Amino acid sequence: MGVSGASGTPYAAAVLRALLEAGESVDLVVSRASRLTLLDETGLSFRDAHWRDDLREWLSRGADGKPDAFVVNLDGVRHWSAGDLAAGPSSGSYPAKGMLIVPASTACVAGVALGLSKDLLQRAASVTLKEGRPLVVAVREAPLGGQTLRHLVSLDDAGATVVPASPAFYAGATHIQDLVDFVAGRVLDAVGVPHTLYRRWAGELGGGSRTT
Repeated sequence: MGVSGASGTPYAAAVLRALLEAGESVDLVVSRASRLTLLDETGLSFRDAHWRDDLREWLSRGADGKPDAFVVNLDGVRHWSAGDLAAGPSSGSYPAKGMLIVPASTACVAGVALGLSKDLLQRAASVTLKEGRPLVVAVREAPLGGQTLRHLVSLDDAGATVVPASPAFYAGATHIQDLVDFVAGRVLDAVGVPHTLYRRWAGELGGGSRTT
């Protein structure tokens, strides 16, 4: 899983928590730009030397910023520095089911579409595509310019799945975490990871407006 510098660090936290809850092992790459976004959106730092403590504090927070909203177990996470181009995920021989980029900035989208491999996140994405593994790109930007749209089409043509970070409201959201979890759930749906993050559409109008 890669986290790039777009706004939307709560999306990344929700996806990562759900992956771990589903029993998945995760190789994590947090780009340098995303660390600035994380600091701006949450006030938290992410440091390579203290990644486990920093990640635990980040994932324990809810989308509203309240601490200790979640209990997390990081046993299934392996962290790789974004500048480590000799890391395991930089090679096609490294075992992986696929890759999720959440959120994906327009710069990250461009880098992956053009095959720049300027850091480990982009290199791992290029490896994922060349090996024919699932790549999910949760782009978070508005509005989308023509250049970015062309890059997204290129990624789609290459076999990636583009999942815009666009919450839906039919699931009956009552809290910001519900909207975040909907996007996280759609990302996980794209790679077949089971979860219970949102109420699925059941073909019945008005279901989202009912109180339980």
